Formats: sequence, structure tokens, C-alpha cells
Amino acid sequence: MEPQSLFEVDASDLPLPTSLQVAVQHGEVFTRRWIVETILNMVGYKDDLDLADMRIVEPACGQGAFLIPIAARLSASCRSRGRSLLDASAAILAFDLLERNIQQTRAALTEQLLSDGWSAQDVQRVIHSWVRQGDFLLQESSPGTADFVVGNPPYIRLEDVPDERMRAYRQACPSMQGRADIYIGFYDAGLRKLRHGGKLGFICADRWMRNQYGRALRQLVTRGYSMDLVLTMHDVDAFEEQVSAYPAITVISRGAQGTAVAADATGAFDAEAARGFGKWVTESGEHLVKASSYHAARLPHWFPGEDSWPAASPARLAMLEDLSDRFPLLEEETTGTRVGIGVATGADKVFITRDPSTAEPDRLLPLAMVRDTTSGKLDWGGTYLVDPWDEQGQLVDLNAYPKLATYFAQHRPALAKRYIAVKQPARWYKTIDKVDHRLAQRPKLLLPDMKLTIHPVLDEGGLYPHHNLYYIVSDAWDMRVLGGLLLSKVAEAFVEAYAVKMRGGTLRFQAQYLRKIRVPDPADMREEDRVALAGAFEMRDVRAATEAALRAYGLDELPD
Repeated sequence: MEPQSLFEVDASDLPLPTSLQVAVQHGEVFTRRWIVETILNMVGYKDDLDLADMRIVEPACGQGAFLIPIAARLSASCRSRGRSLLDASAAILAFDLLERNIQQTRAALTEQLLSDGWSAQDVQRVIHSWVRQGDFLLQESSPGTADFVVGNPPYIRLEDVPDERMRAYRQACPSMQGRADIYIGFYDAGLRKLRHGGKLGFICADRWMRNQYGRALRQLVTRGYSMDLVLTMHDVDAFEEQVSAYPAITVISRGAQGTAVAADATGAFDAEAARGFGKWVTESGEHLVKASSYHAARLPHWFPGEDSWPAASPARLAMLEDLSDRFPLLEEETTGTRVGIGVATGADKVFITRDPSTAEPDRLLPLAMVRDTTSGKLDWGGTYLVDPWDEQGQLVDLNAYPKLATYFAQHRPALAKRYIAVKQPARWYKTIDKVDHRLAQRPKLLLPDMKLTIHPVLDEGGLYPHHNLYYIVSDAWDMRVLGGLLLSKVAEAFVEAYAVKMRGGTLRFQAQYLRKIRVPDPADMREEDRVALAGAFEMRDVRAATEAALRAYGLDELPD
């Protein structure tokens, strides 16, 4: 017998997420009416269209926060065209898991439509067609059938979802990977419902744009959709109750990526400000706007790829996109510029020493530590790596190094219990990373992993970086010139936009973020800019480095 299809499973047989059970007892969080009106305007659901011939989907209708304004616009559209309400029986499709919500929503819609003058009989027929009890994520797949998908998807933590239901969600919504919260599934299913040119408008947490669990959803968007608008609303009173959800309004359309609007609203953003913002989006040709309650920028396109999307002010995002379009990445094959991380040992207490008698001299590799970079000039503190690797990248024969053999034998219990040693017992004295002895001799820029500001330090050659240091080597760059660029606030802006800030504002200057930095081609730079950058780097003058970098990038200023 064939196994039952996922979409034939009765979702009511699956246990409900705890958060929804709690919601039944304590009430849901509802979206304010003016926020709903703003989203409908942004996706273009307006009564000057023949809305009876279009379809709008609301995946989790609650008690009708979205459906009441939707029905009002649909009703006005039908009246203005002399159409029957029955012509719009397929114009709305809404779901909710809770019977209580279904009944309250239908009652509110009935009141709305009766007040618009429609007959009770027609109202009852369309409302029962529009509002259905069920789990939107587990509905039978019907891609390409919606012109609009709008709503406020539930934000339910993964641990609150029973395993059986979560497995069903993951099967139905491929973007729900890792520790993805439920709202990822609503984006996934909602986007797939859109026909070409259709638009999705959600107010939802914006963490998926940057977190690892949003990678698959970002991939889905960049491969077949257009990010049209992101309005960050972290400080806006958008809901009927106070919640900490880091919300943003996102508008995504099905089709090739076009221009995009990035906006950031302050706590003063309200219904009047939203109308002004909407007018700027639809009617203004300006690329930047700074109003009292919001800042916004019009971008030629959104940021590509599935990697974390940047977070910054709209003006800063516009600058980063401009630089990304005009300049190559820091790590570049044609210039031989490479970003890497220092050696990880798996047992620093054994492999790192300040005692030069620990092993044979050629088995002690001078090691650059974070503390050696504090002043901005490399000041080696006498730390060595007890080095088990030869010049060819092979483990040395301990029989050829009696002092090294004795030292490792003393520490064999600690070394042998490491995971890599358990997997490879014969190589129990290896470090996690191989040592490339050529790197020690190369000039390189060293950057500590965790700092409040970007902190490149030059090693002229002779030291090997520890794993808390990232390094940059290049075949084409004068390392002082590149150091000046990296010291600047322009380079730091890339890391700020992509990196996750830690407590106290500390940034992670990891390879994945350093590789986001765009730089001019060193061969195309003016000599005066090269000299200025190298001089600023030598003097550790961030202001001078930033001024020279702005000239090198062709920028007038660094926007806030």
C-alpha cells in the first residue's frame, strides 16, 4: 500500500504548538489597522483595481486584522464596477487553525459587508468561501494561484512545536532548515503561492535576512523573486500589544529582481508618516529621503546571494550596494589577495609555549598573538608554536627530534583524548590545522577577531598567526596601502553591516565578514591616495585613513 501523502494528512490530528494553545487562553497579538493599510498599499491591493478577478491570501487570519480592510477594499472595488459580491467568491482565501478565530472573523466580515449594503444571503455565501479552518502550511500545494499574499505570520519558537507537526512542516516547506522558526514556513509557502508578478507583504521578524536559519529562504528569494521593500520597524508601535519581535515590513514579488527600497522607521512612525512614506515610494523619483520618522533609500537592486544580507541605515545600504557594483571583493584571485585564520591546535596549553628550550629550535615557530597587536604595531611577546609539521606539510618523525618527542610524550594523555587524535590515533600529536611555513615569512595584515573597531596590524614577516587572529596576504597590494584602506571607516562599514554585534558593541572581524569588503584595484589607484593611505596606516590615524579611502572609492562622505 502506498504511504499516505503529506497533504492528505488531517492537520487537526497533529498536536498544536504550545504557543497556539497559550494564545487560545490569553489572546493573540493583533496588527494595528494603519499597519495593515500600509501593507495593502505597498503590495498594490487597492480598490481602483478590479479586485473581484484577483486573489489575495491571508495565511493566518487571527480575528480579522487584515481581512476587514481587505474586504472593505474588495467591496468598494465591486461597487465601483457594478459587480455582484458573488463575483468575488474566490477573491479571498484565508486560513486559521483555531475555530474561535474563524467564527469571530466571519462575524466581523459579516458586519463589514452588511454595512456596505450587500445582501445577507450573498454575504454568508462569500464569507464561508473566503475563511477556512486549517493549517496554511499543510494545505494541498497550489503554486502560482495568488496575486497577493499578506499577513502577520505567527512567530512560534521551534521548541514549542511537537516533533510530528514539525516534520510535516519541514516536508511541506523546504526553506525550514536548521532551527528555523515557524514564520520561515509562511514565507516559503506564501511565496510559492504567488503567480508571476504577484506580491507578498508581511510584517514579521527580520532575523531571517541575517541568521543561519534563513539561508535557504534567502536562496529561494534570490533565485526567483524580487526583494522590493524592507521597512525596518523595531521601535514602531505596530501591534495592539507590546512585543519584542524585531519586526519589518517586507514586500517581495515573483519575478526578476528590480529596484528595491530600504527604509528604517523610528518610534515616531505612525499612520500619517506611513502615508507620506507610501507616497515617496510610489510617486517620488528621489533616491534618498530623511524624514523625521523614517529614512529611506532607493536601491538599483537588492543584495544578491544566500549569504547574510547587510543591516545598516538606508543611506549606508545604498553606499554599500554602490561600492559592491563598482569594486571587486577584497579576496580576489587576480591580485592574489587571500583572507585566512591562524592555526588552531586543539590544545593550546600544550602547543603554545614561551620556553625556548621546550623543543629543537626548528620545531619552535614564533607565534603572533592577539596581545601582540594591541598597540597597532606588532610587538612580539616571545610566544612559540611547538610545531609538529615539516616544510612539506607532513608530520615530522619524532625519532628525529628527541626533545620534541619527550615533550609530546609528557603531554600524550591530553593530546590523545582530543577528537582528531581519537579519529587518527597514529597522528595523535598533530594540531587541528596544518602549518604552512611559507605564510610565516610573508608580509601580512593581522586582524584580531573581536574588537570595537577594525584593527589591522602589519607583520613584515617572521610570525605565524594564532587562531584568534585573521590574516590577509596579497601578491599585488602594498600592505601599508591596504592597511590604510582597512583602517578606514569605509572598510569597517562593510563589517558592521554584515557581522553580528556582541554585547557592548564588539564586532567579529571573521573571514566571512572581511571577505565582504570591497576595495579598489591597486593598479588603478592614484599615487597620492596610495601615499596618504600608507601614511595614515603608519600613524594609526583613522580619520586620515577614512578621508583618503573616500577619495579612493570616489565617495563624497560616509553616510550615517
